[in-house]
Amino acid sequence: MPASSSPAASDAWVVSVKDLVRSPGSMRTLEERWPAPEALSTPLIGIPEDSPVDVELRLEAVHEGILVTGEAHAELVGECSRCLDPIRDGITVDLQELFLSAPSEGGGDEERLVVHETVDLEPVLRDAVVTALPFQPVCRPDCQGLCPECGIRLEDAPDDHVHEQLDPRWAALAALTKDPAEAGTAGPDQKTSSDETEER
Repeated sequence: MPASSSPAASDAWVVSVKDLVRSPGSMRTLEERWPAPEALSTPLIGIPEDSPVDVELRLEAVHEGILVTGEAHAELVGECSRCLDPIRDGITVDLQELFLSAPSEGGGDEERLVVHETVDLEPVLRDAVVTALPFQPVCRPDCQGLCPECGIRLEDAPDDHVHEQLDPRWAALAALTKDPAEAGTAGPDQKTSSDETEER
């Protein structure tokens, strides 16, 4: 969300700092449980939308604006990138952001601002979570994954689960070495019944 826009009043992640803005040097702590916003995920794992996120925050009125520091805790839901089994795990991320009272000279769109005496913590949470998520999550480090040939979970496969691997470059040679009877064709030195008929 652009820094110049006003956050929605109904957004749980928009926090009033009216008391801090009017009292330079003041500080307060905040412990809340808020619903997770959408799109806190990578393709395989993330925090489901509207699931609970526990936050512990410290808000301080500093010279430049409002400094927010703290942590957020939530549950991750996804699937293993190797075996596709479901994954459930916890995640804790650090939150830290300085919300400026006014735009700085030459400041870009990434600047966070105090808007209407509120700070919007959703983008701060999103940045912290998405960068902390594994791109290829695994159910455990030693997961063997799936067989690339038949798709069976390798951990469930029998000890003799082996697929014959044939190099395609040798496929033509393999056809020449087959028994002519098995291949259904006559070899170069083998006469067919039609050949014997012609000779008679």
